[in-house]
Amino acid sequence: MSGRKRHRLGEFFWSGASVASAAVDARHALLSELIDHAPLFPPASLPLDEALAEHEHARAGEHAWMLRRFVAPASRLAELGDGELRLSVVLDAPVALDDPRIEAVEVPPGVDDRPDVAEVYVEGRIESAFRAKVRCGGACIPTVEELAAFVRGCREQGVVFKATAGLHHALPTGGEHGFLNLLAACVFGEEEAALRDDAFELDGESFRWRGRAVGPDELAGVRRELFAGIGSCSFEEPVEELRALAIL
Repeated sequence: MSGRKRHRLGEFFWSGASVASAAVDARHALLSELIDHAPLFPPASLPLDEALAEHEHARAGEHAWMLRRFVAPASRLAELGDGELRLSVVLDAPVALDDPRIEAVEVPPGVDDRPDVAEVYVEGRIESAFRAKVRCGGACIPTVEELAAFVRGCREQGVVFKATAGLHHALPTGGEHGFLNLLAACVFGEEEAALRDDAFELDGESFRWRGRAVGPDELAGVRRELFAGIGSCSFEEPVEELRALAIL
């Protein structure tokens, strides 16, 4: 879908199922639990109380089905209180990971620890025994070729990955990658072409690109087996981008 609104997409139904479940709506299959919410991190860098309030607002909103986890540094776990949260923890400091709310751990470059947690995302490299994490923005934005090579590497090695930083936009904007493009690269292959394009369409039946169409079951499989989702310091910005494209 380009910047023009080609047609209005109909309403769809959210069943409360995860992306691992069979889906009847392609938008649900592609976008469900897409966003790990990281308002404590730059560029938002919100104070903790504001970050938690913003997360609660997202959880109560119309598009809460797109929300996955709250991302927090390990060094700040003690500040989170005992509120209801699904957590992904970035290992910025040694800490006991005994909080039952922790569902995933993100390992920064240079950290050798690989915790005994169901989902461990290792940033900056692909390790077959763990999940991977790629940084798409910040101080260094990977080129289209570099990001395409990362996606292919994960696909070839059967490694699930998440992407973070610089992914507030659905389509490439201001030198940053688009998260819809990254989804297309995972779904359709032809990674370099998909990362550069803007000719995508998504409705209840399928995700479409250049005459190709993929339906809900296969989309759910891609999310389950290759692309876990994105980390974003904003939940509203990606949602508003999809609204502007008439996808939501």
